[in-house]
Amino acid sequence: MRTFRKRAPRALALTGAVTAAALLLAACGNDDPMKGMDHGGSPASSSAAPSSSSSASAGDFNDADVMFAQMMIPHHQQALEMAKLADGRAEDADIKRIVAAVEKAQDPEIQKMKTWLKGWGKPESAGMDHGMTGMMSERDMKDLAAAKGKDFDRKFAELMIAHHKGAVEMARQEQKNGGNAEAKALAGEVVRAQEAEIAELGKILDRL
Repeated sequence: MRTFRKRAPRALALTGAVTAAALLLAACGNDDPMKGMDHGGSPASSSAAPSSSSSASAGDFNDADVMFAQMMIPHHQQALEMAKLADGRAEDADIKRIVAAVEKAQDPEIQKMKTWLKGWGKPESAGMDHGMTGMMSERDMKDLAAAKGKDFDRKFAELMIAHHKGAVEMARQEQKNGGNAEAKALAGEVVRAQEAEIAELGKILDRL
Protein backbone atom coordinates (compact mmCIF):
# COMPACT_ATOMS: atom_id res chain seq x y z
CA MET A 1 0.00 0.00 0.00
CA ARG A 2 2.85 2.35 0.86
CA THR A 3 4.39 1.71 -2.52
CA PHE A 4 1.08 2.44 -4.26
CA ARG A 5 0.52 5.61 -2.27
CA LYS A 6 3.97 6.93 -3.04
CA ARG A 7 3.93 6.13 -6.73
CA ALA A 8 0.35 7.06 -7.56
CA PRO A 9 0.88 10.84 -7.26
CA ARG A 10 4.08 10.57 -9.29
CA ALA A 11 2.27 8.64 -11.97
CA LEU A 12 -0.55 11.16 -12.01
CA ALA A 13 1.93 14.04 -12.13
CA LEU A 14 3.81 12.41 -15.00
CA THR A 15 0.58 11.79 -16.87
CA GLY A 16 -0.46 15.41 -16.31
CA ALA A 17 2.90 16.70 -17.51
CA VAL A 18 2.74 14.57 -20.65
CA THR A 19 -0.79 15.76 -21.35
CA ALA A 20 0.20 19.40 -20.78
CA ALA A 21 3.21 19.00 -23.05
CA ALA A 22 1.05 17.45 -25.75
CA LEU A 23 -1.44 20.30 -25.51
CA LEU A 24 1.39 22.84 -25.67
CA LEU A 25 2.88 21.22 -28.75
CA ALA A 26 -0.53 21.11 -30.37
CA ALA A 27 -1.05 24.79 -29.58
CA CYS A 28 2.35 25.67 -31.01
CA GLY A 29 1.59 23.62 -34.07
CA ASN A 30 -1.61 25.59 -34.56
CA ASP A 31 0.15 28.93 -34.02
CA ASP A 32 3.00 28.36 -36.44
CA PRO A 33 0.89 28.18 -39.63
CA MET A 34 -0.95 31.35 -38.62
CA LYS A 35 2.31 33.11 -37.93
CA GLY A 36 3.57 32.02 -41.29
CA MET A 37 0.44 33.42 -42.91
CA ASP A 38 0.89 36.72 -41.11
CA HIS A 39 4.51 36.92 -42.19
CA GLY A 40 3.47 36.33 -45.73
CA GLY A 41 1.32 39.45 -45.58
CA SER A 42 2.86 42.27 -43.59
CA PRO A 43 6.62 41.87 -44.17
CA ALA A 44 6.15 41.40 -47.88
CA SER A 45 7.69 44.80 -48.51
CA SER A 46 10.70 44.19 -46.27
CA SER A 47 11.31 40.49 -46.81
CA ALA A 48 10.59 40.66 -50.52
CA ALA A 49 12.95 43.60 -50.95
CA PRO A 50 16.21 41.62 -51.15
CA SER A 51 14.81 38.91 -53.40
CA SER A 52 13.03 41.28 -55.79
CA SER A 53 15.99 43.64 -56.05
CA SER A 54 18.83 41.11 -56.14
CA SER A 55 17.26 38.49 -58.39
CA ALA A 56 15.06 40.73 -60.48
CA SER A 57 13.98 38.85 -63.57
CA ALA A 58 12.15 40.27 -66.55
CA GLY A 59 8.82 39.62 -64.85
CA ASP A 60 9.77 41.53 -61.69
CA PHE A 61 9.63 45.01 -63.20
CA ASN A 62 8.64 46.98 -66.26
CA ASP A 63 9.67 50.22 -67.94
CA ALA A 64 7.39 52.26 -65.68
CA ASP A 65 9.18 50.91 -62.59
CA VAL A 66 12.57 51.79 -64.05
CA MET A 67 11.47 55.30 -64.99
CA PHE A 68 9.91 55.84 -61.56
CA ALA A 69 13.18 55.00 -59.79
CA GLN A 70 15.38 56.92 -62.23
CA MET A 71 13.21 60.03 -61.90
CA MET A 72 12.48 59.85 -58.19
CA ILE A 73 16.14 59.53 -57.17
CA PRO A 74 17.19 63.01 -58.41
CA HIS A 75 13.82 64.40 -57.30
CA HIS A 76 14.44 63.17 -53.75
CA GLN A 77 18.04 64.37 -53.91
CA GLN A 78 16.89 67.91 -54.65
CA ALA A 79 14.42 67.76 -51.75
CA LEU A 80 17.36 66.85 -49.50
CA GLU A 81 19.35 69.80 -50.87
CA MET A 82 16.43 72.09 -50.03
CA ALA A 83 16.20 70.59 -46.55
CA LYS A 84 19.91 71.17 -45.91
CA LEU A 85 19.47 74.87 -46.66
CA ALA A 86 17.15 75.12 -43.65
CA ASP A 87 20.10 74.75 -41.30
CA GLY A 88 20.80 78.24 -39.92
CA ARG A 89 18.08 79.80 -42.10
CA ALA A 90 14.73 78.35 -41.01
CA GLU A 91 12.95 80.00 -38.08
CA ASP A 92 9.55 78.31 -37.84
CA ALA A 93 9.42 75.19 -35.63
CA ASP A 94 6.96 73.41 -37.93
CA ILE A 95 9.16 74.07 -40.97
CA LYS A 96 12.10 72.58 -39.07
CA ARG A 97 10.00 69.53 -38.21
CA ILE A 98 9.05 68.97 -41.86
CA VAL A 99 12.69 69.40 -42.86
CA ALA A 100 13.62 66.63 -40.42
CA ALA A 101 10.85 64.39 -41.79
CA VAL A 102 12.04 64.91 -45.37
CA GLU A 103 15.61 64.00 -44.43
CA LYS A 104 14.52 60.93 -42.46
CA ALA A 105 12.29 59.53 -45.20
CA GLN A 106 13.90 60.40 -48.49
CA ASP A 107 17.53 59.36 -48.08
CA PRO A 108 16.61 55.71 -47.28
CA GLU A 109 14.20 55.74 -50.23
CA ILE A 110 16.99 56.90 -52.53
CA GLN A 111 19.20 54.03 -51.38
CA LYS A 112 16.35 51.55 -51.88
CA MET A 113 15.69 52.72 -55.45
CA LYS A 114 19.40 52.59 -56.30
CA THR A 115 19.41 48.97 -55.11
CA TRP A 116 16.45 48.16 -57.34
CA LEU A 117 18.08 49.66 -60.42
CA LYS A 118 21.31 47.81 -59.75
CA GLY A 119 19.40 44.53 -59.40
CA TRP A 120 17.48 45.26 -62.59
CA GLY A 121 20.69 46.01 -64.48
CA LYS A 122 19.59 49.57 -65.22
CA PRO A 123 21.52 52.86 -64.82
CA GLU A 124 20.67 55.10 -61.89
CA SER A 125 19.95 58.00 -64.18
CA ALA A 126 18.41 58.28 -67.61
CA GLY A 127 19.13 62.01 -67.85
CA MET A 128 16.73 64.85 -67.32
CA ASP A 129 14.91 64.43 -70.62
CA HIS A 130 11.82 62.93 -68.97
CA GLY A 131 10.65 66.38 -67.86
CA MET A 132 10.24 65.79 -64.14
CA THR A 133 7.56 67.95 -62.56
CA GLY A 134 8.18 69.95 -59.42
CA MET A 135 11.93 70.31 -59.84
CA MET A 136 13.39 73.63 -58.75
CA SER A 137 15.45 75.77 -61.10
CA GLU A 138 18.92 77.06 -60.21
CA ARG A 139 17.34 80.44 -59.62
CA ASP A 140 14.85 78.95 -57.18
CA MET A 141 17.63 77.27 -55.22
CA LYS A 142 19.75 80.44 -55.12
CA ASP A 143 16.80 82.50 -53.92
CA LEU A 144 16.08 79.97 -51.20
CA ALA A 145 19.73 79.93 -50.10
CA ALA A 146 19.72 83.74 -49.89
CA ALA A 147 16.67 83.88 -47.63
CA LYS A 148 16.58 83.76 -43.83
CA GLY A 149 14.03 83.64 -41.04
CA LYS A 150 10.38 83.98 -42.02
CA ASP A 151 11.35 84.83 -45.58
CA PHE A 152 13.12 81.47 -45.83
CA ASP A 153 10.19 79.69 -44.17
CA ARG A 154 7.73 81.11 -46.71
CA LYS A 155 9.93 80.36 -49.71
CA PHE A 156 10.69 76.87 -48.45
CA ALA A 157 7.01 76.09 -47.93
CA GLU A 158 6.03 77.40 -51.37
CA LEU A 159 8.82 75.54 -53.17
CA MET A 160 8.40 72.30 -51.24
CA ILE A 161 4.66 72.25 -51.95
CA ALA A 162 5.41 72.45 -55.68
CA HIS A 163 8.20 69.89 -55.31
CA HIS A 164 5.99 67.45 -53.41
CA LYS A 165 3.18 67.81 -55.93
CA GLY A 166 5.61 66.73 -58.64
CA ALA A 167 6.64 63.68 -56.61
CA VAL A 168 3.01 62.75 -55.97
CA GLU A 169 2.25 62.98 -59.68
CA MET A 170 5.13 60.64 -60.55
CA ALA A 171 4.17 58.25 -57.75
CA ARG A 172 0.57 58.05 -58.99
CA GLN A 173 1.85 57.16 -62.44
CA GLU A 174 3.88 54.34 -60.88
CA GLN A 175 0.83 53.10 -58.99
CA LYS A 176 -1.10 53.06 -62.25
CA ASN A 177 1.50 51.68 -64.65
CA GLY A 178 4.18 49.95 -62.58
CA GLY A 179 4.63 46.19 -62.41
CA ASN A 180 6.95 45.76 -59.42
CA ALA A 181 5.05 45.30 -56.16
CA GLU A 182 7.74 46.89 -54.00
CA ALA A 183 8.08 49.92 -56.26
CA LYS A 184 4.32 50.41 -56.26
CA ALA A 185 4.27 50.14 -52.47
CA LEU A 186 6.92 52.85 -52.21
CA ALA A 187 4.91 55.01 -54.61
CA GLY A 188 1.93 54.63 -52.31
CA GLU A 189 4.01 55.75 -49.34
CA VAL A 190 5.25 58.78 -51.28
CA VAL A 191 1.67 59.76 -52.06
CA ARG A 192 0.54 59.30 -48.45
CA ALA A 193 3.45 61.12 -46.79
CA GLN A 194 3.89 63.97 -49.22
CA GLU A 195 0.20 64.79 -49.59
CA ALA A 196 0.09 65.10 -45.79
CA GLU A 197 3.10 67.41 -45.85
CA ILE A 198 1.56 69.49 -48.65
CA ALA A 199 -1.51 70.07 -46.48
CA GLU A 200 0.66 70.93 -43.48
CA LEU A 201 2.86 73.33 -45.45
CA GLY A 202 -0.29 75.05 -46.74
CA LYS A 203 -1.42 75.67 -43.17
CA ILE A 204 2.01 77.04 -42.27
CA LEU A 205 1.87 79.47 -45.20
CA ASP A 206 -1.55 80.68 -44.06
CA ARG A 207 -0.16 81.83 -40.72
CA LEU A 208 3.26 83.13 -41.84
